[in-house]
Amino acid sequence: MARILVTEDDEAVRSFVKRALELDGHSVEIAEDGGEAVDVLKQYGGAFDLVLSDIKMPVMDGIALALVVARDWPSLRILLMTGFADQRERAHNLDALVHDVVTKPFSLADIRRAVSMALAGIINEDDRKLYA
Repeated sequence: MARILVTEDDEAVRSFVKRALELDGHSVEIAEDGGEAVDVLKQYGGAFDLVLSDIKMPVMDGIALALVVARDWPSLRILLMTGFADQRERAHNLDALVHDVVTKPFSLADIRRAVSMALAGIINEDDRKLYA
């Protein structure tokens, strides 16, 4: 299975997502913000299959994290999540770097499906059209 870095400042969401992905057999590391995520990525030499990050976080947000990941580990897939429409709109400009943006709140099935699609490189065009 895949090795995934989950970056989320909300403890409840971070734990929920970690458990959901571990149910599918993925190995999951966690970080509380983008700055910590960069440290984890450096510690492991970028050896992850996917970075799943919230957009709105203190220290370094998910957009800044996506830019660092795209620059330093260009083959690493990025999936963002947010509960704010304006943040989703900010991420829209990163289509070339970010696989997709998952809207919060999401169910266990939603996040597992989004991660599965990101790992497989499948883009749900219907979802993208909703936010274009």
